[in-house]
Amino acid sequence: MSDRKFIVGGNWKMNGDKNSINEIIKFMSEASLDNRTETVVGVPAPYLDYVRTKMPAHIGVAAQNCYKVAKGAYTGEISPAMIKDIGCKWVILGHSERRSIFKESDELVGEKVGHALEEGLHVMACIGELLEERESGKTQEVVYRQTKAIAGNCCVFIYISLLPQTQFVLWYWHHVKDWNKVVLAYEPVWAIGTGKTASPEQAQEVHQQLRTWLKDNVSVEVAESVRIMYGGSVTSANCQELAKKPDVDGFLVGGASLKPDFITIVNAKM
Repeated sequence: MSDRKFIVGGNWKMNGDKNSINEIIKFMSEASLDNRTETVVGVPAPYLDYVRTKMPAHIGVAAQNCYKVAKGAYTGEISPAMIKDIGCKWVILGHSERRSIFKESDELVGEKVGHALEEGLHVMACIGELLEERESGKTQEVVYRQTKAIAGNCCVFIYISLLPQTQFVLWYWHHVKDWNKVVLAYEPVWAIGTGKTASPEQAQEVHQQLRTWLKDNVSVEVAESVRIMYGGSVTSANCQELAKKPDVDGFLVGGASLKPDFITIVNAKM
């Protein structure tokens, strides 16, 4: 039996105001949560400080995004340093909506994960295939490519000296140094917000494949210890069957995290 601690994240996305957030805080505060499960809520940036102040301390608070540098002229972005400054320690990166709507590349996601970890945040790093990719048998190829960009991404820096004939090309590889602060979130894009859910067998198959990739490309220890969440139309009705699978270590939940049903999902292992 795995000793990986179960983890459930609630991604509120671009939803909520103070009134509705107070209702969520109320039912989360009053609930009897399984203390064997780590619980985190992903909050819109304007409310991060408000939620961290009012949410019970045993419930983590995550930003839904951050940029790859500490500060600078990046209008509209937030940095890991800012997230930490208000007492939050988690960030969600690489969500399919960031990838598809805002055109974030695998490389950018990898860079953002690397910087967030360097700054001391814990990261939920999202990966997952489109419907057409699953139907054409490319699920493994896609999730391996995305995981590789998270595990270690290569940046090229070119320096040209004052002498025209002198040019240096410097390669810098950044790797995840502390996998204890990384949770992979496998979210098949075709199952997010669609009402379709990967079957427990489909989720287990991909999670097991991800552990094989980590074993072959990182280490046996990381493959056995890293937590892999499933995300994609997880509900109070299907969470228990999904949670029974040996390589499903938790859930990243969207719309259901705005409702009291979220408590049932957090307690799926009870």
